[in-house]
Amino acid sequence: MNEVIEKNIVIEDLIYEIRGKQVMLDSDLARLYNVETKRINEAVRRDQEKFPERFSWILDNEESKKLLVAICDQKIETRGGKYKNPRVFTEQGVAMLATILKTKVLLEYF
Repeated sequence: MNEVIEKNIVIEDLIYEIRGKQVMLDSDLARLYNVETKRINEAVRRDQEKFPERFSWILDNEESKKLLVAICDQKIETRGGKYKNPRVFTEQGVAMLATILKTKVLLEYF
C-alpha cells in the first residue's frame, strides 16, 4: 500500500445512499485507513458476528453496476482478473470497523 496518505479527501464525497442507508465502500475506507481493501474484508470475516447486515453487506450485481456508473468507474468489463462486488458499511459498521482495525490513521481526518 502506498505510504502517502491523501490529506485532501472529503469524507462526505465518499458517502453513498444504497438500500435507503448512507454507506461507505470498503475501498474508500481502505484509502482512509491506509490499508489494502482486502485487509478491511479480512477484518470483517474474522469478526462476522460484529457485522450484521444492518452494519455491512456485499452489494448485489445490480447495485454494484449502478454504483460504478454513478461514480464514473465504468471499467467493470475491462478490469483484469475477477471482479468482486464491493462491501459497504453503514455508520455503525464504520464505527465497528474502527474498533477492530489496528490503525489510527483515520483519526487525522477529524
